[in-house]
Amino acid sequence: MKYTTEVVVDVPREEFILKMMDPENMKHWQKGLLGYEQLSPKPGQEGAQMSLSYKMGKRDLSMVETIIKKNLPEEIHMTYDTKGVHNIQKNYFKEEGNKTRWISESEFQFSGLGMKLMGLLMPGAFKKQSLAYMEDFKAFAEKGESVLNN
Repeated sequence: MKYTTEVVVDVPREEFILKMMDPENMKHWQKGLLGYEQLSPKPGQEGAQMSLSYKMGKRDLSMVETIIKKNLPEEIHMTYDTKGVHNIQKNYFKEEGNKTRWISESEFQFSGLGMKLMGLLMPGAFKKQSLAYMEDFKAFAEKGESVLNN
């Protein structure tokens, strides 16, 4: 399953990248994030891995993020792996005056019958979740609003 989402954030690209790349900021725009742990000696570099823990409704979810391409400020690509799901996330950042257009290409590869069925029956839920994170990042970057206050 593949889809593209995008949002324009009313901050210059340099500021956008600084806010996005600071893992301490994730809790302010990734609803349900319980915590993270750097698994690599050089965080933020190509090949670096980070463990992420989420509470999604009643479920606890853990995944490993791997940076597969880093060419900032233009782009950063990551994979996210959890049981039954491999997600490839390609993020592009376009300068538009003092604004930044964030284009995110997502590809989900499912293994196991349960996850394959979920991807087949609920593709809109994945896109909706991706867009929610983007909109929450926009609110955080522009106005300092945190999902922790909701």
